[in-house]
Amino acid sequence: MNRPADHALVEGPITRTLLLFALPMLGTNVLQSLNASINVMWVGRYLGEAAFAATANATLVLFFLLGLVLGIGIATTILVGQALGARDVDAARRIVGTGLSFFMTVSLVVSVAGYFATPALLHAMGTPDDARPYAIAYLRIIFLALPFMYLYTFLMMVLRGAGDSRTPFGFMIVSVVLDIALNPLFIFGAGPVPSLGIAGSAVATLIAQGLSLGGLVAWMYARKHFLCLRAADARLLLPEPAILKALVLKGLPMGAQMLVITSSAIIMMSLVNGHGSQTTAAYGAAVQLWNYIQMPAFAVGMAVSSMVAQNVGAKRWDRVATVGRVGILASLGLTGVLVLVVYAFAGGAAAIFLGSDSTALGIARHLNAVVVWSYLLFGVTFVLFGVVRATGAVMMPLVALAVSMWGVRYPFALLLEPSWGADAIWWSFPVSSVVSLGIAAVYYHSGRWRRATMMPASAAA
Repeated sequence: MNRPADHALVEGPITRTLLLFALPMLGTNVLQSLNASINVMWVGRYLGEAAFAATANATLVLFFLLGLVLGIGIATTILVGQALGARDVDAARRIVGTGLSFFMTVSLVVSVAGYFATPALLHAMGTPDDARPYAIAYLRIIFLALPFMYLYTFLMMVLRGAGDSRTPFGFMIVSVVLDIALNPLFIFGAGPVPSLGIAGSAVATLIAQGLSLGGLVAWMYARKHFLCLRAADARLLLPEPAILKALVLKGLPMGAQMLVITSSAIIMMSLVNGHGSQTTAAYGAAVQLWNYIQMPAFAVGMAVSSMVAQNVGAKRWDRVATVGRVGILASLGLTGVLVLVVYAFAGGAAAIFLGSDSTALGIARHLNAVVVWSYLLFGVTFVLFGVVRATGAVMMPLVALAVSMWGVRYPFALLLEPSWGADAIWWSFPVSSVVSLGIAAVYYHSGRWRRATMMPASAAA
């Protein structure tokens, strides 16, 4: 049987342990972005700029939907990590059972509701008329794939809470290879497979996610993973009020953080859409590059959260501050390399998605020059948030993001757009990043997050 001690994050040298845990997570994030980039490259190069703009709008809706449950997944990661840090496997299994029931229910509700609400969602975003039919066809298939995506995300979060980031990385490789291989098949058709156009890209994602999820579940049961639930554990699927309350009360603010980010991106997209399909296509290409630049921050931040959670559960507070410092340095180093690469090859990188003769290429090169450096600040902020939320302090990160993105980014762009044009949108990104980092740094150094808890001791017992 796979044992909790196999992936303990409370022992050994902190730098080595954090990097070995974070690198598979970074690989997972890079593969996800690579997968998305290759998919939109097929669409942008062979179906036109209107179809490319459609995928940019639909992808934002997808990120918004994943953000709905991502907070619950992060809360599950932290609770599992704290339970295993305290060597309480029974509590970890109870957390998994309650979380699984929640994810299954929410995924089905969102999938059905979203399928029928797709046209209204895209209309509310101001999706360009020439891109809207493509976006509807693509997004509706994505809604059908959503339950697989939700459950896949949940299992990855559980394994990371248990200290295992390698297994999710291995199955992500399978998912990405399948998706990349199936995309041209379903977009253009071959033999008995019909040509589905942009909808074919979404069908490939649905199949890849479903098969990878099935493979991961089969692997966990074949290995007799200690967190697997069997027929005798059916009672664990009945949500425990104390655990469900902790998942919701702590998970919703963390999910709201992602909703603030993605909803802000959707609103910013509506401003970008107002400048026409070329600007939207340029922005969509730039976002593909930004996804890669953000990957180290997300990977290191999530690794820091898992590692801090286990150390908090084990009452190893002496290691927590060091984990934070190492995480900041790792994020700056990894993000800095990518920032330099994008500045050196920004034009060529954007041409991958738009084509070397695209009229949107100049716009993409300009907005990258304005925005890219600010992701260094974002990386530090995300690591600080990763430390504090692992103790249960989830409200201040939400406040910081809401202030910076809703109170600074959008108003800045909206007020200056009449005089600055699209530049007001681009400059709103670094300005809001400075504000969020300032708030995060002040709160972290206050130390008040150390008094937070994920779940009262009496409820955990």
